[in-house]
Amino acid sequence: MNPELLIDKIFTLYELHGHDDYIGEPVSQLEHMAQAAQLAEREGFDEEVILAAFFHDIGHLCASSSAAQMDGYGVVSHEKIGADFLRAHGFSERVARLVEGHVQAKRYLTYKYPDYYNRLSEASQQTLRFQGGRMSPDEAEQFEVSPLFGVSLRMRHWDEEAKEEHLPVPDLKRYKKMAQRHLEQQGFVFSDTVL
Repeated sequence: MNPELLIDKIFTLYELHGHDDYIGEPVSQLEHMAQAAQLAEREGFDEEVILAAFFHDIGHLCASSSAAQMDGYGVVSHEKIGADFLRAHGFSERVARLVEGHVQAKRYLTYKYPDYYNRLSEASQQTLRFQGGRMSPDEAEQFEVSPLFGVSLRMRHWDEEAKEEHLPVPDLKRYKKMAQRHLEQQGFVFSDTVL
């Protein structure tokens, strides 16, 4: 796909669906994902992590209309749908794995710290049962040795924190430029007129 069209395609999802309610939470999809990216940036993470935070719920936006639903709480396997969408559109494996990992981190934290479940929002508690529930000891052990383990836990923290009402949404051109730089690093060539 033409790289300019690729950026437009991805960000059109945010323009079309970003103002939809973030399922069961007091913010929109766009507000939630932008806040997560801002939290990653404030903590000094690199652009791949910031993009992963911005795109972590893109699976809710890009899923087909026939995708299985979580009883009104969004799309089943949205983390995998989003990660596969990003892989197919030229994003790095690290970005894709962090998008996948934010749900695994929730499953891990509810296993490792049983009281963590009680701190989840009602929507997050409801979706956990569609996401495999608490990890088993074997799953947790495998997750802990992942090179992205620590960052995935941060992603989960940002996901939980990124629900503040009435915060201004930053200009999306910032994330478009970040995505452009990332895709250029992956080998895409952009014209000077893309943004």
